[in-house]
Amino acid sequence: MGSQSDRILTTRALNRALLARQLLLERSRLSLVAALEQVGGLQTQYAPSAYVALWSRLHGFRRDDLTRALVDRDAVQATLVRSTIHTVSRADFPLFAAGTRRVRQEHWLRAAGAGLVDGDMRAVADRVRALLADGPLKARELAERLVADGVPRRAWDGVGAWVDLVRVPPSGTWERRRADLFGLADDWLGEPNKLTEAEGLEHLVRRYLGAFGPAGVKDIASWAGAPPATIQPVVERLDLVRYRDERGSVLLDLADRPQPDPDLPAPVRFLPTWDATLLVHARRTLILPEEYRPRIFNTKIPQSLPTFLVDGAVAGTWRFDAGDVRIASFGPLAPAIRRQIDEEAQRLAAFHADPTPPAERPGNARARTS
Repeated sequence: MGSQSDRILTTRALNRALLARQLLLERSRLSLVAALEQVGGLQTQYAPSAYVALWSRLHGFRRDDLTRALVDRDAVQATLVRSTIHTVSRADFPLFAAGTRRVRQEHWLRAAGAGLVDGDMRAVADRVRALLADGPLKARELAERLVADGVPRRAWDGVGAWVDLVRVPPSGTWERRRADLFGLADDWLGEPNKLTEAEGLEHLVRRYLGAFGPAGVKDIASWAGAPPATIQPVVERLDLVRYRDERGSVLLDLADRPQPDPDLPAPVRFLPTWDATLLVHARRTLILPEEYRPRIFNTKIPQSLPTFLVDGAVAGTWRFDAGDVRIASFGPLAPAIRRQIDEEAQRLAAFHADPTPPAERPGNARARTS
């Protein structure tokens, strides 16, 4: 397991560690690919989320940067951790796929595969490979062809756990948001994925700790969509540092990752829908105060709401409407903080309106309070 430390990390220390690793303390000059790897990939059921997430994290990011990375295959969009759509680097994709494949298969068979067993899905996967042998096809066409072959319609919804598929651009981009064009990952990336589950799981643990740590085994498992019993033996093989939080729970971290000063100031930042920093696995950091969680995640809306951070915590929501970024705060805002929010909102409105970096175009958009 590695070395043990008596150091106790406060909630504020964990908050600043998360913000630093997620590139939210200051905009980074990392390359787009390096940034995707640093933050552990980006959840992108809603395609523009990745663009806003990178805009908030990278200096001088332009919308075309991510679209071009997807077209050039430097970035890959696929169903991966937690069986959700993620955008990851080309190098991370095969490791993420290998590490999550079995748990995705088991989850789908339990949740939605009534009447279908592993052998059935392997046969469906072979048929999908044949259908995609000549190039990408839309999801609707693939599903219709499978049904015409006598395959139950629901099999299409889960077959991606048995055959590595990618969402092929221009689908799943800012310009064409529905990610409904599929291709074989082996063809898209030019080589078969021969990595083992063990290699993939170890990589996932390292990526998680590098992006969200220090953290406990349950946090890692929650993010990866795997049972803690699957993650525990992986962390035991790694050379990790142990800390404790204020409740005494064990936290793990990579040995070479320093902890930032808890007193570091945190700038105003705008986060997109489904930003992973707000999900349950990062609860220990209180980046999303628990009293606000039902406002962001609830059964009345199909996806989380876009949020903005003040001093490293969610302070309200935002939306882009008719050229403006409109904000709804959860409480009173000091005048100086409101000015910072307005300035960042203007830059975000300009980003929505024009792919040119906001610093290079006139700022004529306004932030408004709903």
